[in-house]
Amino acid sequence: MKTLPQHRLYYIDWIRVLAFMLLIFFHSAMPFVRFGWEIKNAQHSLFLDRLIIWMHQWRLPLLFFISGVGVSFSLRKRSVLAFFGERVVRLFIPLLFAMLFTIPLQVYFEWLQTGKIHMSYWQFYPTVWNFVPYPDGSLTWSHMWFVVYLFTFTLLLLPVFALFKIPYIQQLEQKTDTFFRHPLANLSLVIPFTLYYFLLYIKWPEQQNLLSDWFIFCSSLTFYFLGFFLANLPSFWQTCETYRKFFLVVAVSCIAVLYWKFYWGVTLPERQDNSLYIYGVANSLHIWAIILTVVGFARRYLNFSNPWLTYLTPAVYPFYILHQTVIVVSGYYVVSWDLPIFIKLVLIILICFLVIIGLYHLLIRRFILTRILYGLKPKPGNRLAKSRIPIEQQIP
Repeated sequence: MKTLPQHRLYYIDWIRVLAFMLLIFFHSAMPFVRFGWEIKNAQHSLFLDRLIIWMHQWRLPLLFFISGVGVSFSLRKRSVLAFFGERVVRLFIPLLFAMLFTIPLQVYFEWLQTGKIHMSYWQFYPTVWNFVPYPDGSLTWSHMWFVVYLFTFTLLLLPVFALFKIPYIQQLEQKTDTFFRHPLANLSLVIPFTLYYFLLYIKWPEQQNLLSDWFIFCSSLTFYFLGFFLANLPSFWQTCETYRKFFLVVAVSCIAVLYWKFYWGVTLPERQDNSLYIYGVANSLHIWAIILTVVGFARRYLNFSNPWLTYLTPAVYPFYILHQTVIVVSGYYVVSWDLPIFIKLVLIILICFLVIIGLYHLLIRRFILTRILYGLKPKPGNRLAKSRIPIEQQIP
């Protein structure tokens, strides 16, 4: 049976690290755009509006896809039951800790800025334990919705993961490998995402609440499953690399159409009409082509390790858990300063990186308890240097 080569796929590590670093920029820019967020600047930037509305389309699909790839790698080394136990420890425990002890800071500073409360944080914090969901109460998973969805997808797909442990099913999976030797075969996987736009986008707009978010739920689950399914198909990955420039042309062409019709005016379809069908085709193809492009260029140019990657790979999940809270807290003060938007943005990014690197380096990675609470293995190890097996997904 053909499988991916049993050496570390460093380019997957690089994609994850770079995607989460980009997430810090994305959320640092949110105070300066017209879209709703926890902390807002008095003025917004039209340039950032146009940039953020584009980035929002593909940043999380890319991460869901890479997360699915990591699941496949992880299941090569353990049973489905052991895998699920690990997911509970490394997803669910950090989620609960963040909701109860980290994210409340975001709600506090949001309500402080909007004038909803006028009290110290220590007076506010006990309200979290009333367990009243946001916005009526102060309990929320905020940016950790991504982890909530990942954990839910894991629960739903456990029977599928078990099915793919059966040798006969694995053989059937491998028979699809030759299909992906052509670039149009890779692109054809966009079809379900296009259908989601046609069928779900208007009726179920993005909510991030798990219960009435069917467009995001279905599309994210599909990206997650595709990452899992395609991880063991060498032709898919080779085709991404071989035709990376073709996929880039496809992505750029779609971006041009999307900016012409939608993003330049910072508007999205609101009715089930022709504009939705244009948007659905162009945006679904654009998102999937970006993923294929990123995979192709990363496989070609980033399949190596260095000390930065060794340090950052385990750090990414703690960075993710902390970054938005640090941005909201620092942003509350920075947006009140009489400075240009660009300077404020740079300051928030610098503060965010310095704070989370400091917390990670001096506190989180050094102690067993903090490692568990932030989704790391209890015992540190040089995973990149020692592992001869493709990466085990340790973060969303």
